[in-house]
Amino acid sequence: MEYRTKEEQVADFLREGIIAGRFPRGARLKQLEIAKLLQTSITPVREALKLLAAEGYVVGDSYRGATVAPFDISASNEMLNLRILLETQLIRGAVEQATAADIEELRAIAATFERAVADKENEAARAANYRFHRRIFDIPNMPQTLHFVQVLWARYPFDLINKIGGRVGRAVDEHTQLLNAFIEADTASAMLATRRHIEAGWLELQRAVQSSQSASRLGADDEPKVLQSHLSTESSQS
Repeated sequence: MEYRTKEEQVADFLREGIIAGRFPRGARLKQLEIAKLLQTSITPVREALKLLAAEGYVVGDSYRGATVAPFDISASNEMLNLRILLETQLIRGAVEQATAADIEELRAIAATFERAVADKENEAARAANYRFHRRIFDIPNMPQTLHFVQVLWARYPFDLINKIGGRVGRAVDEHTQLLNAFIEADTASAMLATRRHIEAGWLELQRAVQSSQSASRLGADDEPKVLQSHLSTESSQS
């Protein structure tokens, strides 16, 4: 893997934490607390927060602390199409350039994800899911494409999608299909598996949102909270 500066390492830690839900939308990120957690100085934390602000993961003043940015679900359909376009290109490059060592590392991350799902460790599962995709996208050395993908990830409702009941379990099977295509060096199948993986989570979220909107028409007093029933509670599954 390529060398990363301390700033880049901190930024990737925070990206993973935001996508995994460790740092919820609207949470305040304090430089000193992050620096102590990562046993580093304030400077790389400050610079990482500036980078994440430029990408859209956080908003606010990096000197006094930043806040995890909210997402606009109405804009997510556009994000979906852009993700498919860019991530399938990264997958194409990854399959063409992957080494045996790359594949073994992806196997290990996929196994970590599967174990976390089986143990109902949701935050750990979401973090492993991020590492799985990020590791794949590091392989083709397409930094500009990866940059734009990370910008899209900042605006995508992973935290909601990954809380849908059973979603992470279904993602295990989708990862397996993608990994099998990698092992077989089947570019077309890997690109198709990537597209289906992206679309599957989005469609499940859309169904949950639509069910909730339909239920809300019953009135505030007797709304059955359908969306909440689709989302796994962190306390019971973590």
